[in-house]
Amino acid sequence: MKKIFISLIAFVIICINLNAQEKSKKEQNGDKYFFVYSYVKAIDSYTQVKHLKADGQRKLAICYHKTGKNAESEDAYATLLNMPDGNSPDDYFNYAMILKMNGKYDDALKSMETFKKLKPDDLRARNFIVNKDKLEDLSIDKGKYNIVHLDINTDAEDFGTSFYKNKIVFASTKTSAKYFISKYNWTGKPYWDMYVADIDKKQLTSPVIFDKKLNGKLNDGPASFSNDGNFMAFNRNNYDTKRRNMFVRLQICFSSFKDGKWSEPEPFYLNSNDYSVGHPCLTADGKTMYFVSDMPGGFGGTDIYRITKDDKGVWGKPENLGEKINTEGDEMFPYIEEKNGILFFSSNGRYGLGGLDIYFCAISGLRFGRVYNAGAPLNSKDDDFAVIVNDSVTHGYFSSNRTGGSGGDDMYYFDFLKTIDVGKKITGIVKDKNDVPIPNSYVILYDDKNNIVDTTATQQDAAFTFLVDADKNFKLMGIKKTYNEGYTNTNTFGPAFIVKADVVLLQNEIVALSLPPLAFNNIYFDLDKYNIRPDAIIELSKMVSEMNKNPAMIVKVSAYTDCRESKKYNQILSDKRALATVMFIRNRITNPQRIYGEGYSKTNLVNACACDGAVVSNCPESDHQKNRRTEFVIISN
Repeated sequence: MKKIFISLIAFVIICINLNAQEKSKKEQNGDKYFFVYSYVKAIDSYTQVKHLKADGQRKLAICYHKTGKNAESEDAYATLLNMPDGNSPDDYFNYAMILKMNGKYDDALKSMETFKKLKPDDLRARNFIVNKDKLEDLSIDKGKYNIVHLDINTDAEDFGTSFYKNKIVFASTKTSAKYFISKYNWTGKPYWDMYVADIDKKQLTSPVIFDKKLNGKLNDGPASFSNDGNFMAFNRNNYDTKRRNMFVRLQICFSSFKDGKWSEPEPFYLNSNDYSVGHPCLTADGKTMYFVSDMPGGFGGTDIYRITKDDKGVWGKPENLGEKINTEGDEMFPYIEEKNGILFFSSNGRYGLGGLDIYFCAISGLRFGRVYNAGAPLNSKDDDFAVIVNDSVTHGYFSSNRTGGSGGDDMYYFDFLKTIDVGKKITGIVKDKNDVPIPNSYVILYDDKNNIVDTTATQQDAAFTFLVDADKNFKLMGIKKTYNEGYTNTNTFGPAFIVKADVVLLQNEIVALSLPPLAFNNIYFDLDKYNIRPDAIIELSKMVSEMNKNPAMIVKVSAYTDCRESKKYNQILSDKRALATVMFIRNRITNPQRIYGEGYSKTNLVNACACDGAVVSNCPESDHQKNRRTEFVIISN
């Protein structure tokens, strides 16, 4: 699946080596080709160098992988790891991924063990610890799927199916009737266009160009459609013609079907020259979209986000799906099956069978159940991605570059031969003894060993939902919070009682408690920085100690900046400060989901040091420092 990685994996900016003068001319040429994704030419340059620097050796290994030469990539990584400065944690992780794709699972395991030791707090390392013993079981075909290779596949790149009315739309590099066929640096094949095909039982037939106006000069597709087929979102390259040798980013465009034709593409407001957004998945009404991006403030690599339109049709603020879904690797190709509440996606950041594996989990809003690897034969040692399923979850389509296909990426049909298990829901409404709903409450879910499994805050409807594994016992505790002159009045709905998924309603008598105030000091950041300072570590260590003493304590983090720079810049910076703070504490406490946070840009200044646009602040640096802070709110203790 070479073309996917050009947009959403390989678009990570590789800076020109500051020590380029120490490199040979051939290696510098290789870097230039690598920079514009001309991987074949980069390989030719790198392999003419007797002694590559570690940076060049790493890029050579990547080039081999991007061009489907994983055996050569494995050798290149092995050489890299024996170089003095070629054994970073990510080198071991990437080497393990290549080893798995080459079927060398035992060697991959050893490389991941080294990665875990070097980077134990990495979400990929934590996922490896949980899943490393499940690999053999995942590789066994348990008769869960029936897979059919589609006759429509060619030796071109054919991938990325989407439902469109009673047809299927997909992307392909098969040539169309163009006078001039431009070719991709990376693959040497034409840019991909969107096609539409008829469904004939399990096969796709009669492919034709979807719409000539929507297929531009570069890559277009895959796409996603609202249920009525009148609104679409699709991938398109964002090519900066002023910098033809610079990065080709991925962007999202929208089009509506009116008066018998598709409208001119409308760019997504998050499109940028500095990062990519792509892989859109629209909900049935077209008002919510899941998408993928490497925008600043994420977990690393590419993350999956969600965004919703308001009543005026304006897209709001993107929401990162969080660490239950995203890792420091690459999560991509989200697909929502709304009727049954299932999120499908692909990832190479979780320890699976190969490169990209297909995963699924229950979803309710931004709450997620346990994430399951789809297992063999839906997943293989190669890249498996872009799954879509019908609303009865009986069959679907996916894409893969596995061996035995027609060449490159191919599309496959599959049947679910067994019902997939995504767990159960615990739902309810927090009510008092008079059966009156109590909004703005906190509900804590415990397992039968009294460990906190999850927490949630109710809104005005007082409703809550938890997604849990089936056939297990849980306890619920509801807490109502109000604040009065520094004291916390806590109403506890209890005592906590045993419930079993599926449905529960909290209706217990309220017991009023008065607790002494407990507060944590703010921590502060240097200008334009989000790293945790030594003075902040002292305060955060106190929090860690207190939260480990009180396993029911739940804390919200709110991060801010000073007034300088734009709101957009400061939003990214405050998000990073919130994430850095949360991850510091999560890595050191039991039940790490008890702390969460959000950035608030340059809002809520603690003093008169405001500035924006033409308004310049005359405040001294000491006053600006007071605004560069993270605050803590104790939700429950």
